[in-house]
Amino acid sequence: MKQFLGKFFLRIMGWKLDISVPVHSISKSVLVAAPHTTNWDFFYAVFSFWAMGIPMKFFIKDSWTKPWYGFLIKAVGGIGINRSERSNKVDFAVNLLRNDENLYLLNTPEGSRAWAEKWKTGFYFIADRAGVPILLAYCDYEKKIAGIGKVIYLENKTQEEVLTEIEAFYKDIKGKFPENYNPKIF
Repeated sequence: MKQFLGKFFLRIMGWKLDISVPVHSISKSVLVAAPHTTNWDFFYAVFSFWAMGIPMKFFIKDSWTKPWYGFLIKAVGGIGINRSERSNKVDFAVNLLRNDENLYLLNTPEGSRAWAEKWKTGFYFIADRAGVPILLAYCDYEKKIAGIGKVIYLENKTQEEVLTEIEAFYKDIKGKFPENYNPKIF
């Protein structure tokens, strides 16, 4: 049902789906989504992942999962996190990936929809410690295409090499508000 809804909503909004990466041959990954310049990114991303049949989860403030509408947030993949607690979220994410047979853990490393000086790198450490690849997801508002455009395997690569590869991938992708995206991610 989700796959049908994802395809339906993308079609009526005039978006195309990029399914060039063989995502179904990858059972677990850290899913990076950028550029993140508007709340609309969330909807296009969810519809795209549904259309591709990807079992995506994401972290969100637990205040979004506790009210009456919290069941909706959880239904689309939200995992409530209490950000005021001093817990290690990287360890938590690594354990999720290690203990689930089929999981794509979504991350928006810019940390905000506004211009960010550099990305937060927790996604890299999660992927490295869990031994999973990083998938690069995007919404290109100029071309009206959303999907997953690249797989990055971390074996035999330094953090700088991985970040350089990611930066090169996203350099030509246009967010809804391009002025809010810093193409220099580190």
